[in-house]
Amino acid sequence: MELLQLSLALYPKNSFNSFNSEDICKCEQKFYPADFTDQDIFSLEIELIHDKHDIVSTYQALTLVELCQNLTESGKSKMYVMLTRLIHLDLTLPVSTATTERTFSAMKHVKTALRNKMGDDFLEYSSMIYIEQDFVNNIDVDSIIDEFYTLKSCRA
Repeated sequence: MELLQLSLALYPKNSFNSFNSEDICKCEQKFYPADFTDQDIFSLEIELIHDKHDIVSTYQALTLVELCQNLTESGKSKMYVMLTRLIHLDLTLPVSTATTERTFSAMKHVKTALRNKMGDDFLEYSSMIYIEQDFVNNIDVDSIIDEFYTLKSCRA
């Protein structure tokens, strides 16, 4: 939750009213230590000081995606390398959060009273099939039956 609150400082809506470079750098240090070195953090601090004056006056973006697109189209993403990297990480956050939540909500459907008594392997396979429904729906059931039919003759 703290990560979401700190990442709100990057959103251009309302002219960066919640913009605080210290909060953004804390977010980077705490949640993305593998993605940013100390030198990167220092570079980001400098970019953020310049960024607030430059980007607020230049772009009237409503969303973070639009801001990222504007920076890329104007070529300023090369000037604001660390900020662009942080925006990209911030944009992937909702996807990774939704994927995790979707997986846990799938457990309600997969884990019934009968399956509670079965082993972890069966639960894992059932969960995988339920979560990856798009992939599973494209599998030809007849080919699976044929495969098992050929395996049966090998056992005899």
